[in-house]
Amino acid sequence: MITTPVFDASSNDVDPAALLKSVRPNIVQSIRAFRVPQLQDAAEASGQHFLYANLAEATTKQEVLEIIARSFLFPKHFGKNLDALHDCLTDVVHGAGRQPGFIVVLEQLPATQRFDKEARETLLDVFRDAADFWAERGIEFRVFYSFL
Repeated sequence: MITTPVFDASSNDVDPAALLKSVRPNIVQSIRAFRVPQLQDAAEASGQHFLYANLAEATTKQEVLEIIARSFLFPKHFGKNLDALHDCLTDVVHGAGRQPGFIVVLEQLPATQRFDKEARETLLDVFRDAADFWAERGIEFRVFYSFL
């Protein structure tokens, strides 16, 4: 009897290559069973950029954008709006030359009155658009997020 190995992302000894093979190359999804160190290891092992932002302290869209800009080392002229976020995730980086791929983690997206479900979905839509942009260029762009 032949059995197919089951991938368990919650295991501490996950092979980084197996982790990436288990996730579509251009997707925005909940972090679920994945752990941030596993994702960072997978990025390093595959030679991809690892972008991480912990948004636990943010309560507004402006604060979310400021933390992302600071965490991702966006240029000083970043406009701190969704259009500027899209530009920094796509055109600005694309203009810098060939890219190896991206693993992005948005940890603890806020759930506040000033950053509600609609605001979170709008933010994630920017990352979905960026994933589509990179897919058209044959570059992997995986985004994992969690809610506070």
